Order: sequence, then structure tokens, then C-alpha cells
Amino acid sequence: MLNHIGINVSDLSRSRHFYDAVLAELGCIGKTASSTFASYGVPTIDQHDDPCGDFWISEGEPSVPRVHIAFTALSIESVERFYRTAITLGAACNGEPGYRPKYHSKYYAAFVLDLDGYNIEAVCHSGM
Repeated sequence: MLNHIGINVSDLSRSRHFYDAVLAELGCIGKTASSTFASYGVPTIDQHDDPCGDFWISEGEPSVPRVHIAFTALSIESVERFYRTAITLGAACNGEPGYRPKYHSKYYAAFVLDLDGYNIEAVCHSGM
């Protein structure tokens, strides 16, 4: 449904360091970058993927209110690695890793507030 999404960050260098690490835990890589933006996506590209990435960060005033962005995790372990890495790099806990049965029985997620206060989630829908 969505092609890509972007957010403004207050310090691009600091946010690139953060997102390089936390998104790597979910199997994502940096796609493009300049002095004013960076983008991320999955390594494999088919004809329908945006070769420049699905998630963009740009230097600028962070939006208010802060948005919630959920990234797909392929395993419970990757959700937990995402969370540990994010907390180590200065994110605040907004929901420890665990099942969220109010969404569905296999919904396993963790939530952090990134360096600018965005609610960033990693979610695994397989429960494995």
C-alpha cells in the first residue's frame, strides 16, 4: 500500500548512526544518502520496490505530533535485538518486547522512542 515514508530528524548524523544499527537488526540496509538525507530498505529489490528505499530520514525540524512507524521483523529474536540496540543507542523504552494479544495472538513487538521522540516499533506477526 505505501511506497515510502520519511521523517525529519534534528541531527542527521546521530540519527543515521541510530537507524543504521537498529534497522540492520531487522535485515534492512542503507540505500541512498547525502549530507541532508538517508534512506533504508530491504536488500532484495524486485520490479515493484523503490530502489532508493522505503524509509527516509532528512535533516530538519521533527514533526509534531511525533508519528508511529512499525517495521516488520521476521523473528522474535530480531524484535529483541532491535529493542536492545535501540536502548543501547539512547532510545527510550515505549513498550518492552512481548506479545500484544489485543492486536492478534501472534503479534510480538517492541516499541521505542527514537532520538527525536518518534514511536518506532519492530513487529513480528508469525509469533516465532
